[in-house]
Amino acid sequence: MGLLEIVLIAVGLAMDAFAVSITLGLPIKKPKPIEIIIPGAYFGFFQSLMPMIGYFAGIYFTNKIQNSDHWIAFILLGFIGGKMIKESFSKEAKEEKPDKDSFGFIKMLVLAIATSIDALAVGVTFAFFKVNIYMAILITGTITFFISMCGVIIGNMFGAKFKSKAEFAGGVALIIIGIKIVIEHMFF
Repeated sequence: MGLLEIVLIAVGLAMDAFAVSITLGLPIKKPKPIEIIIPGAYFGFFQSLMPMIGYFAGIYFTNKIQNSDHWIAFILLGFIGGKMIKESFSKEAKEEKPDKDSFGFIKMLVLAIATSIDALAVGVTFAFFKVNIYMAILITGTITFFISMCGVIIGNMFGAKFKSKAEFAGGVALIIIGIKIVIEHMFF
């Protein structure tokens, strides 16, 4: 497996993090630099960590994860998406207050794990092809970091105009990503 293939895999793995980053940028009026960096840091770190774990865990671990990874991602993304949808309705009824927990540790940890579960299986694939795992995780983490930061900015541009409707759409998007993961796992 060459450098081009690793870069393409990294971009593919980063797409779920990108979509979630867009949803994180939706409700922000004007993002502070830290609000742009936090998703990149969490998602980049976990997109690096999971392939390394998969790489070193090998074939034994992948058999167990393949049977449930899609359900774990679906439940986590569905929970966060459902919460966002619920909050979108409650914000319309009362004066809008910024969500202090938008980039909180627990929420970001859950999202980072949910969007990086597929990377665990990719790490096992890296082991099969004897890929330099350190180069692969550096590339994957870096690409995910920058793509996620772009996602927050793009989400902010969209969300500043549509506020609660955008947050509703973001919640729906998270649920759709979870459904997509299940469908891809079951049929492809």
